[in-house]
Amino acid sequence: MTDRRAFGDFQTPPALARAVCRRLASLGLTPGAVVEPTCGVGGFLAAAATAFASATLLGVEIDPGHAEAARQAAPSARVEVGDFFTTDWPDRLAALPGPVLVLGNPPWVTAAEQGALGAKNRPPRGNLLGYVGLDALTGASNFDISEWMLLRLIDALAPSPDGVLAMLVKTHAARRALTRIWREGPPLAEARLYRIDARRHFGATVDAGLLICRTGPAGPPHCAVYADLDAPQPAVTFGLIDDALVADVDAYAFARPILGKGPRWRSGVKHDCAAVLELTEDGDGLRNGLGERVDVEPAALWPLMKSTDVAHGRPVTRRLLLTQRRADESPEWLATEAPRAWQYLQAHARQLARRRSAIYRKRPPFAVFGVGPYSFSPWKIALSALARAPAFRAIGPCLDRPVLFDDTVYLLPCADGDEARRFARLLASDRAVAALQALAFSDAKRPLTAAILGRIDLEALEKNPLR
Repeated sequence: MTDRRAFGDFQTPPALARAVCRRLASLGLTPGAVVEPTCGVGGFLAAAATAFASATLLGVEIDPGHAEAARQAAPSARVEVGDFFTTDWPDRLAALPGPVLVLGNPPWVTAAEQGALGAKNRPPRGNLLGYVGLDALTGASNFDISEWMLLRLIDALAPSPDGVLAMLVKTHAARRALTRIWREGPPLAEARLYRIDARRHFGATVDAGLLICRTGPAGPPHCAVYADLDAPQPAVTFGLIDDALVADVDAYAFARPILGKGPRWRSGVKHDCAAVLELTEDGDGLRNGLGERVDVEPAALWPLMKSTDVAHGRPVTRRLLLTQRRADESPEWLATEAPRAWQYLQAHARQLARRRSAIYRKRPPFAVFGVGPYSFSPWKIALSALARAPAFRAIGPCLDRPVLFDDTVYLLPCADGDEARRFARLLASDRAVAALQALAFSDAKRPLTAAILGRIDLEALEKNPLR
C-alpha cells in the first residue's frame, strides 16, 4: 500500500481509457505517435492502439512488473522501463513521427506526501515552483507531482506546432499548471478540461478531469470546462485576465465594474490548539476540549465564533483564551494581568508545544498568529472560509467585548454597526455574487480567499449593486 501511495498509483480503468481516446478522436486528432510517459499496466496504450491504429506507440514505466503487463496489454507498443524524472523528454518526443499525442494519467500525489514516504520517483529537491515568504512555509508550495510533470511535458512538446497533451489530473493541478504556462510560456493554442467522476473510476474523493492542451501559436489564455467526457458544450470557461486567474470569464465581464482594489480582509486567530485555548459554556461555567473545568480571568477571554457558527448564524457560545493582543506582544503579560490564565497555560504547555505549524518557529511559547488591531474592532463583517454558499454576517460586540474568529473565518473591520450592515447587504447583491462566482473555484479547499474578497471595491459596488 505504501508503494502505491508513494507512486500515486491510480491505474486507469480500461473503460475510462477508451472513453478518453474516443473523445480525443472526436476532436479530429490523428497522431503520428502516442506517448504514455507513466504507462502503468498499459490501459491507455491499449485504448490508443484501437483508437489510433496507425500511430507509433511508446510507453515508459518505472515499475518492471507494470511494464511487462503493459506489453501484454498493447503488443504493438514499445514499452521501456524508465524514470520520468530522468528521461530527456524533448529528445524523445522530437524523434517520434508527428503530430505527437502525450497521453496518460500521472501520479496523483503531492511532493510532501512523497517526501514523507521516502519515495525516490520525484522531481529534484528544492522549491521548484518558486514560492517565497509565507507561501513557501504553507500549502501553496506543496504542489502535486503531476503539476511539475505537466510543465515539463508541455515544454518538451513546445517545438511541435501541432502537439497535444491529454492527461487525467486533479483540477487544481491543471489550473496551477495552466496559470504558470499562460504567464511564462510556452504558448498554447488551446486548453480544455473535461471533468470525470474520480470516485467512480478511482475511488478517490478529489475533483479531477482530462486536461487537453494543444501547442501552437498562442490563443486566448482560457480553458473551457466540460461537465463530462460526453458534454458537447462547455459549462464554464476559466482563464487569465489582467494577470489574475478567473474562474468564470463571462461572470467576470459582468462583475468587472466593481473589481479593483477593495479593503483588506483578514483571517481570524490561528492557534492550532483548540482543546486548550477554546472554551465552551455548559451552564456551570467553562470547559476546555479535554473536558476540564476552567477558571481564568475574564481579561484573558474573548467571545469566539468559528466558521460553522458564522456560516449558520449561530449565537456565541465559545470563548478564546487569547495569549497575545499584538503580534509583537509576549504572552507573559498574562503572568501579571491574568495569573490564573498563565498557570492554566503552564499546566498545558506540553499540548501547546506539540503544535507543528512552521509559523510558530522562533515564536514565544503559547504564541498565536493572526492577531492585530483589526481583531478588536467592535463591528466586523464575517464570512466562513469553508462554506460553499457565501453568507456575509454583520457581527457586533458580545458580553461588551469584540467577537474574535478562528482562522477559518475572513473578517472586515467596520466603523460601526450601520456600516457593517450596509456592507453586508451590498455583498449579497447581484453584482457582488457575480464577482465571487467569477473569481472563486468551487472545487478549491477554500473557494474564497482574502485576496479574492479584497478585489471587490465596496465604493464601486455601492454605485453598481443592481439590487
